[in-house]
Amino acid sequence: MKNIDVVILCGGLGKRLRPAVNDRPKSLAEINGVAFLDTLIQYVASFGLKRFVLCCGYMGDTIRKHYQQIPGALEIVFSQEKEPLGTGGAIKNAQSLIQSSPFLVLNGDSFCKLNLSDFYKFHLKKKAVLSVALSKPGDDQNSGVVILDRKERIVKFNEKVKPVKGSRCSAGIYLMGKKIFQFMGKDKVFSLEYDLFPVLAEKDCYGYYRKNDFIDIGTPQNLMKASDFLKHA
Repeated sequence: MKNIDVVILCGGLGKRLRPAVNDRPKSLAEINGVAFLDTLIQYVASFGLKRFVLCCGYMGDTIRKHYQQIPGALEIVFSQEKEPLGTGGAIKNAQSLIQSSPFLVLNGDSFCKLNLSDFYKFHLKKKAVLSVALSKPGDDQNSGVVILDRKERIVKFNEKVKPVKGSRCSAGIYLMGKKIFQFMGKDKVFSLEYDLFPVLAEKDCYGYYRKNDFIDIGTPQNLMKASDFLKHA
């Protein structure tokens, strides 16, 4: 697992968070005196992963400068969008920088204390094109809802809907084989959640469910909650 690339999506505009954070991209919002993206990278690196591809968009230069000023053993490369490409378009834009298969993908504005080693073993065992880390449904319904069959294969994706009985919610953490690029169309701008994942349903796509809480920092309210959440993460 130590040799797989980590792709972090941190190109969002962060409009909902701007009342609280307007001088930097939301992934660099300070929580407990530390940039959120630093906390996320440190957690992932604790599993031995060392190569990170940061998909930057809005205020991408700020992210680049932040990491160019921090010496360390990690390799951090940058994929810069010239225009907003969506979560799927951002990964497609970074394709030439991604060296491993599979590769790990995370949202740069959410955190879930997930055992990434076990998630990786699950992905390999299932021989999956895509594995999605799942958690118990939250209160704000601000995540994708997934339906699994008995073999843990994902049979349906629903984005931003109220969870139903038996559903699980995406924790915003994915393992993808490079074969996934074959399912991406010609469009430069597209969403993982709305455009790509529904196409992959009922194919070699599996959900890894564990009862882990997760949080996203996309709103001022959640940013405040994140302080206590990350202290115990």
